[in-house]
This record gives sequence, structure tokens and C-alpha cells, in this order.
Amino acid sequence: MCFSATASFSAGVVLTVIGIASIKKANHKSHLLFASIPFIFGVQQFAEGILWLTIPKGNYLVLQKIATYIYLFFAHILWPLWVPIAILFIEKINTRKIFQKVLVGIGIIVSLFLAYCLARYNVVAKIEGHHINYILDYSYLINYFWIVLYALATIAPSFFSHIKRMWVFGITIFISYLIAKIFFENYILSVWCFFSSVISIMIYFFTVKISKTSVQ
Repeated sequence: MCFSATASFSAGVVLTVIGIASIKKANHKSHLLFASIPFIFGVQQFAEGILWLTIPKGNYLVLQKIATYIYLFFAHILWPLWVPIAILFIEKINTRKIFQKVLVGIGIIVSLFLAYCLARYNVVAKIEGHHINYILDYSYLINYFWIVLYALATIAPSFFSHIKRMWVFGITIFISYLIAKIFFENYILSVWCFFSSVISIMIYFFTVKISKTSVQ
């Protein structure tokens, strides 16, 4: 997240608590992946909080490196795979499942590509003002093609869901990306993940709705 260690850790605590509450509301195993999204975002924010504390201190290089890779693992590898699978699992309409499976396939491709990049190239996290800048040696490889595929995997699934108003979640995530792109382009990886994590609080209310619907 941007701003400070306090902000990152605060977001991590709030998201973890909401994530646990969301998981408790899930009344079926197929809902758990979806319900746990806020909790996982909380862990990601804790990782960035550790970066805020360790980057200025040269004697914590190992911890800093670990936190950097944990954060990027969530941002680049986990989310494009987790989100479409989670929404696929809660889908009840077979025709919609076809589209969801296509998006899962796209997510797999994106995750594998970014996993390769993360393993192959060097990455560095630096504090610049009130933001953390993730400097990726493979940034030149992430062109608009991969950005579109990433967006399809992480945003599009909510538009194909049978859950009423789930599309609002996708719209909000997309708007948050545009804001991060326009105003925080150099720090988009950090800022957009923060916006997305805060927006994931909506997952709790959708989980409650899904659970109520499934018992009717």
C-alpha cells in the first residue's frame, strides 16, 4: 500500500478480521475461496507493511527481499488465478460456467508467465516519497497484451456471475485501476493492490448473500 507502514498494517488488520468473518459466513466449501479473498489481501498488506519498515534499514535485506517476493507473488501470480477460480466455484448456471472456465484458463496463462518473470528477473522495492515503487527488470515484457489478459482474469469474472450486482465489484475494481493508472502510474502495483484490497471488503456482503441464497 502507499502512504506508510501504519496504513499498511492497519489495512492488514482490518482485512484479516473481515476475511475471517467472511470465511465464517461461508456455509459451503465451494464458497471458501471467494470468502477468503479479504483475508489474503490482509496478508499481502502485512507484507508491504514489513517493506515500509525494512527498506530504510540495510541490515534487514533478507527480510526485505522475502517481503518483496511475497507481495509480488500475491499481485502477479495468485490473484489472476484465485479470483476467476473462486467465482467459478460459486457459479450455478452452466452456461455462465463456460465463460468462467475460459477466464480461469486466461488466469493460468497470466500466472505462469508472471511466475516465470518473477523467478527469472530481479526485482527491487524502494520507498519514494509516500509510495513504494516495485522496480521490475521484466517490466518491458508486460505490455498491453498482458495487462488486458490480467484484467480479464481478475475483473471480468464478476460480470459473468449469476450473483445479483456482482458486476458492481468488477466495475469498482476497474475504476480503481484507472485512478491508480492516472494519478499513481509509477506506483500502480502498490496503489492498485491497496484499492483492490479495500474494495474486497465487499466480498463479505456477497458471501452473506450467497450463503443465504444457497440455503433457500
